[in-house]
Amino acid sequence: MVGSLQRVAVCCPRSAGWDSPPVAGNWRELGFFHQPDFRTAQAQHDELCGELEAAGAEVLQMPASRRLSLDAVYAHDASLTTNFGAIILNPGKLNRVSEADAHRSFYRSLNLPLLGEITSPGAAEAGDMIWLDAGTLLIGLGFRTNAEGIAQVRALLAPQGVNVLSAPLPYGPGPSACLHLMSLISLLDERSALVDLPWLAVETVELLKARGYNFIEIEYSERATLACNVLALGERRLLAIAENKKTNEKLRETGFDVRTFAGSELCINGSGGPTCLTRPLARAKNLSGD
Repeated sequence: MVGSLQRVAVCCPRSAGWDSPPVAGNWRELGFFHQPDFRTAQAQHDELCGELEAAGAEVLQMPASRRLSLDAVYAHDASLTTNFGAIILNPGKLNRVSEADAHRSFYRSLNLPLLGEITSPGAAEAGDMIWLDAGTLLIGLGFRTNAEGIAQVRALLAPQGVNVLSAPLPYGPGPSACLHLMSLISLLDERSALVDLPWLAVETVELLKARGYNFIEIEYSERATLACNVLALGERRLLAIAENKKTNEKLRETGFDVRTFAGSELCINGSGGPTCLTRPLARAKNLSGD
């Protein structure tokens, strides 16, 4: 998850229907903080894509679909890419289930292989999944990913020699909020992780420390603005939300090259940062499956 990003899929606000009054009108039910401003969100997404391209990544736009909700802009969650093909997931948030079909069709249009899919009663979202190395996948167990979903992912990856571990997630703000494992951890390079330490389970902290990870703690005054959600671009380059100035400066002081884009409307309003907005398809330094 930390190699140089070569190819990445995104779903822009226009494709996710942010400019459609019937779609945008559901913002309260989906947990957005206010009525989305399409023009601002699209401009911020364009800025995101510009930063991805400047980092050397090929950016692929997912097509629009009338079945998608506002949440589809967070393209990371409905599928998991592995070295053996993509796994189509079954999101735990009901309005996002149709995104799985969109991801399946998108992969087929690119002639990319599919390893399998997660089906009910299993629920799984990729925001809960972190590749610790090519043979180890850590999955958060919470409201969006359940035990059956983890068991199905394990069954698909075990024949490939991948060890799937589970990590308990806190109750946090409750089932209506978006709390993924990647809300609490962002891997920055092979041995560095940005963390929201007080919210991590003890066993998860001990696991990461046993594997040699050094922790950089977010500035906790920026927790609500998704400071822990940072995308590794490879070669110690990171992409972060511009609003989290204190955390970004802390990362720079640690030696990382932090690029930023404005995320007030695109990210903070809908609780999804740069990792959520991107579905990596290929990295040059393939230390993990993602």
